[in-house]
Amino acid sequence: MAIDRTIDSKDVEILAIIQSNGRISNAEIARQVNMAPSGVLERLRKLELRGVLKGYEARLDPHALGVGLLAFVFVRVEERVGSMGAGKLMAEIPEVQEVHHVAGEDCYLAKVRCADPEDLGRVLRDRFGAIPAVRSTRSTIVLGTVKESAILPLPAVPSDDLVREPEVTLA
Repeated sequence: MAIDRTIDSKDVEILAIIQSNGRISNAEIARQVNMAPSGVLERLRKLELRGVLKGYEARLDPHALGVGLLAFVFVRVEERVGSMGAGKLMAEIPEVQEVHHVAGEDCYLAKVRCADPEDLGRVLRDRFGAIPAVRSTRSTIVLGTVKESAILPLPAVPSDDLVREPEVTLA
């Protein structure tokens, strides 16, 4: 996917701030990027309309909510090439956080949050097993997490505010 060339350096600054703190006030963003709050609000609305800014999410502690077990489940399905039916059904399972259509021996990779290994077994049997196209699953249970982030690297955009000095050639 190509970089959206209509994103300028101010948009990148605003997106970086929003990614690090989705609850920050419009006025504080405006202060940090040296713009009027109305200008920041207009930019945010345009980024939302164009689908660059897809939403604002709270990050919850899975352990505090009783779903501390994280597993990655490789899923092999039997369906027509290019069909995403099984993937869409997996995406509807509440314990599934992510579903990725992958290349290789398996067809999908699902990120699953459960209470414990028994709960994972139940999800695999009762939920994944209920999808007719699923032929097999292989699970990897996470023992510890070094990094987990939804923050995306932002494109480097030349600053609109830079004033370049003309080059001087000495004879």
